[in-house]
Amino acid sequence: MPGIVLIRHPEVSEACRGVCYGRLDVPLSERGLARIAGIVASLTAVTAVVHSGATRSRLLAGAIGSRFGVAPAVDTRLAERDFGAWEGRPWEDIYAETGDAMMGMVTDPAAWCPHGGETTFQLRDRVLAWYHEQTSPVVAVTHGGPIAALVGPLGGHPVADWLRLVPPCGGVVVVPLPAGR
Repeated sequence: MPGIVLIRHPEVSEACRGVCYGRLDVPLSERGLARIAGIVASLTAVTAVVHSGATRSRLLAGAIGSRFGVAPAVDTRLAERDFGAWEGRPWEDIYAETGDAMMGMVTDPAAWCPHGGETTFQLRDRVLAWYHEQTSPVVAVTHGGPIAALVGPLGGHPVADWLRLVPPCGGVVVVPLPAGR
């Protein structure tokens, strides 16, 4: 297993579509549950597994751990972005209330955040802190936001490009171990 394998959790329940569920612990869909076996089968030589703690990442991490005989660990720094007051609300309602102001996540990533949530750079900083502690290959089952917030800075991408770095549900991204590891 080369470097760090980042896997976005499988697809969530239909009831969550169109809803801001960042930190909420939402269930996987039947299709998401069915994808777990295929994702696990695609992996080789896993020696360590970590996940965010959310059910949608824990289930896949547990299946990976079972196949390779490793106990999954939890690191909440891999949790999805904290959307604060937006959590559990339909994205359409959030946009109707905030309009283009929500783009502050991109245009002012150091300061703008939903009430009670975290800024884009707070997300980036906690994920990068986790990354820089890694000394050996690991599979990390996480979420779209943390993956983009790690891959973006590592690849030198501007914040405005990070959204396109979010892999599809069940998608895999490999990044090298931190320099000198």
